[in-house]
Amino acid sequence: MAAQTLRVGFAGTPEFAAKHLQALLQHGFDVPLVLTQPDRPAGRGKKLMPSPTKIVAEAANIPVWQPTSLKDDPIQKNLADQNLDVLVVVAYGMLLPQAVLDIPRYGCLNVHASLLPRWRGAAPVQRAVEAGDTETGVCIMQMEAGLDTGPVLAVQTCPITSRTTAGSLFSELETLGAKTLITTLQDLKNLQGQAEPQDHDKSTYAHKIVKAEAFIDFSQSALTVDRKIRAFYPFPGAFTSANNERLRILEAAVLDDTSQSEHPAGTILEADGKGIQVQCGAGILSLTQVQLPGGKALAVKDVLNSNKNPFAVGAILGRPLA
Repeated sequence: MAAQTLRVGFAGTPEFAAKHLQALLQHGFDVPLVLTQPDRPAGRGKKLMPSPTKIVAEAANIPVWQPTSLKDDPIQKNLADQNLDVLVVVAYGMLLPQAVLDIPRYGCLNVHASLLPRWRGAAPVQRAVEAGDTETGVCIMQMEAGLDTGPVLAVQTCPITSRTTAGSLFSELETLGAKTLITTLQDLKNLQGQAEPQDHDKSTYAHKIVKAEAFIDFSQSALTVDRKIRAFYPFPGAFTSANNERLRILEAAVLDDTSQSEHPAGTILEADGKGIQVQCGAGILSLTQVQLPGGKALAVKDVLNSNKNPFAVGAILGRPLA
């Protein structure tokens, strides 16, 4: 692959960001440094673990910086000394002050996983699925001091179907985002001159995911519950209660999105190898893959055949845990 002329700094942390860094390296861009979050404790032993972006950078022998803030003069001076043409930011997880935004020759670009101005903020992929959006995509945005408010240089769209999960959508968007980033950098000056300002009146905010909101409330409609399950898969994972135990719901399907019933919301109406039919506030949801406490993900038919089956017809799911 022919070398590119731009000198590109990179700031990112999770796997989504690491895929974009890999694309830059595969296309021959000069990446003199990588910024990523400090190593975090993970696993049962709480051992400090590097971010996926750090792993990619170190494998390519790129210097990795892990500051706790970008507000300090020394880090800003060190960045200025790198003579960057542009700084690419992908899910970095740290605010960039104006002094940093002003350092690279062509400023800082952000790869954002939504169709801005819709879903600014921390969790655009999950919130798009949860809201029932039928389309999302990636934007390459010129960064400003405001949160995801800058003009957009490039947009690529991606459909959201009735079976799309946050996990599957992340996979699609990281591929789409990497391709869009490369084509944007290859025509950067021209695209910056044509950048489209956002309509701030149409903005929506994608709040950070809180684990507690993944508890399933069956008094909501079957359609709403299904979207939540898909939005929170694989993280943090939708869950409910059965026999006063926590039960993860990995996969479900809407059987009926309007019917009402005299049964309380959460009541198990039927249980067979095809699924666990649960009455919702409106409609019926079929649970097809679950995970019992301390167990692994199982198809419902396997749970029904086990001695830990919590799905008796008439039982009610979703009661508060004692």
